[in-house]
Amino acid sequence: MDFKQIQELIKMVNKSNIGEVTIEQKDFRVTIKQKEEKVTQVAGSAIAPQPVYTPPVQTSTQPVATTALAAEKTKPALSETPAANLLTIKSPMIGTFYRKSSPDKPNFVEVGSEVGPGTVVCIIEAMKLFNEIESEVKGKIVKVLAEDASPVEYDQPLFLVEPS
Repeated sequence: MDFKQIQELIKMVNKSNIGEVTIEQKDFRVTIKQKEEKVTQVAGSAIAPQPVYTPPVQTSTQPVATTALAAEKTKPALSETPAANLLTIKSPMIGTFYRKSSPDKPNFVEVGSEVGPGTVVCIIEAMKLFNEIESEVKGKIVKVLAEDASPVEYDQPLFLVEPS
């Protein structure tokens, strides 16, 4: 089997629904596999690290309404009143959440910190680019919802802010 025949075989396998083909001739053997396995690995790797790093991240990727309703059912007096007046700073992208600019620096904000529009609250690393995330609201940080150095999803709540 020559190189051109192998290339044609690869094209045929890519166009078909065949997952894997192995051809053997006297002292020659060729195996061609579809790329589907790679896609499965990517999906598996995107899901697998979340429970390892921070289980809260996995729960927060679930519909927020479901999580909030479960919390309200268990503690209705504590979660209904404050949640009504709190604003949420959400992740504008998928990436890794960092509370400080480097390991030896202090956190950008802590619980109780006053923030305003333009105040940097965290960094999200996406594809080796470090993006400063700024607050769009004025108020006081009440709760940090994401763990430092953990993966975050698009639109995932990161901070709760009491408006001022």
